[in-house]
Amino acid sequence: MKIPGIKGFDEAAFQKYLKNTGWLMFGKILSMVINLVTANYLGAISFGDLSFADALTAIIAAVGTLGLDSFIIREIIQQPDKKDEILGTSLYMRIGVNLILVPLSVLIYIVFHHFSGNHDSSLTWIVFFLAFASFFKSFNVIDSYFQSQVASKYVVQVQNICVIISAVVKVLLVVYGLPVIYFAVALCFDGFILAAGLVWMYHLRGLSMRNWYFKMDRAKSLLKQSFPLILSAVMVSIYMKIDQVMLKTVGSAEVGIYAAAAKLSEAWYFIPVAIVTSVFPAIIHARRTDLERYNKRMGNLYDLLIFISLPVALFISFFGSDIISLLYRSNQFEGAGPMLAIHIWSGVFVFLGSASTQYLLAEGYTLVSFQRTALGAVLNVVLNLWLIPLYGGLGASIATLIACMFSTFYLLFLRETRQQGIMMLKSLFLISAAQKIFKS
Repeated sequence: MKIPGIKGFDEAAFQKYLKNTGWLMFGKILSMVINLVTANYLGAISFGDLSFADALTAIIAAVGTLGLDSFIIREIIQQPDKKDEILGTSLYMRIGVNLILVPLSVLIYIVFHHFSGNHDSSLTWIVFFLAFASFFKSFNVIDSYFQSQVASKYVVQVQNICVIISAVVKVLLVVYGLPVIYFAVALCFDGFILAAGLVWMYHLRGLSMRNWYFKMDRAKSLLKQSFPLILSAVMVSIYMKIDQVMLKTVGSAEVGIYAAAAKLSEAWYFIPVAIVTSVFPAIIHARRTDLERYNKRMGNLYDLLIFISLPVALFISFFGSDIISLLYRSNQFEGAGPMLAIHIWSGVFVFLGSASTQYLLAEGYTLVSFQRTALGAVLNVVLNLWLIPLYGGLGASIATLIACMFSTFYLLFLRETRQQGIMMLKSLFLISAAQKIFKS
C-alpha cells in the first residue's frame, strides 16, 4: 500500500508501519467477505436480528472493559514487579462485572421488547450468546500485558489464527444451511478461541496465570483512574451502535438492510487509525521543538486524510446502489444503496476525528474529547428518534452523518481548540490543498 509522501513525515517509517499492520488489513478484509457471505445467506430479517443483538450487547459490554486497558499498560511499565497483581486484579474485576452484564443484557432486551409485543424467544437466545461473547473479552488483559512489553506480535499471531478459524466455521454454517442462532453461537465461539489463544500464548512465553492474584487496594486505585474512561467507552458505543438498536422499532428487515450498508461504510475505519498512529510520534516531537512546524504537520495530516476519504465518499455516493446490487444478490437488500451513499460521508468526519482526537490527548484536553463524544451520542439518539419513524434506515444514515459532523467540528465552539477546527475546515473544503498548489 503506497501512501503519498508528505513534507515533514518520514515516508520510510510510514511504509514500515503499514507493513507491520498488514495483518490488520488482512483480518478486516476477510471479516468483510465473511460478513457479506453471512448477510446474503441469512437475508435481511435474520441478518437484522443478528445485527440488532450485536449492537445491543456491544453498548452494554462497553461497561465490562472498565476502561482499564491503557492503565494496565502504564502500571506494568511503572511497576513491573507488580505484574501479577495488576493483571490478576484487572482480570477478576472484569470477570465479575461481565458475569453481571450477561444476564443484564438479556433482561434489558426482554423489558424493551416483551412488553411491546415484539418479543422473540429465539432472539433472546441470540442476545444471550452475543452477551456471553463479550464475557471472554475479560481476557484481553493479556493483550495489554504484551503491549506493555512492546510484544504485540504475539497477540497478532493469535488473532490471525482466530480470524481464519472463525471464517471457516461461518462458511460451514452456510454450507450446511443452519439458522441464525448458530451464527450467534459462532460469534460466542470466536470470543472463546481468542481468549484461549491469549492464555495459551501467555503460557507459551514462559509465564503463568497461576501467579496472578487479586488485591482490593489495587482494584480501588484502578477504578478511580479509569471511571471517566468507562463513561467515554459507553458514549462511543452509543454513538456507533444505537442506530441499529433503535431501528428495531421499524422491524428486523430494516435493521438488516441498514446494517448491510453500515458495515460496508465502516469497513475502512481502521485506515485513519493506522495512519494517525504512524505519524503522530513525529507530530509530538514537533510540538516539543517547534510549534509552527507542529501546526503545519497537523494541517498536513488533515489534508492527507481528506485526500484519502473524499474521493471514496464521492465514488460511493454515485455508485452506492450498484455496489449493493453487486455484493448483495438478494433483493431483500435493495434499499441499502441510498443508505450507503449517505452513510459513507460519515467516514470523512471519522477520518478527521481520528486525527483531532490524538491532538486533544496530546494537549491534555481529555475532557473536551469526552464532551464531543457525548455530544455525538446524544445528538445521534435525538435525531434517530425524529428521523427513523419518518425514513427508517435512511433516517438513521442521515442521523449518523449529522452526529459525526457536529462531533468532529465541536472544536470550533471552544476557544482553545478553534484553530484546529478551522484547520480541519480548510482541509475539508480543499482550501489548504489549493493554497499549497498555488504556492508551489
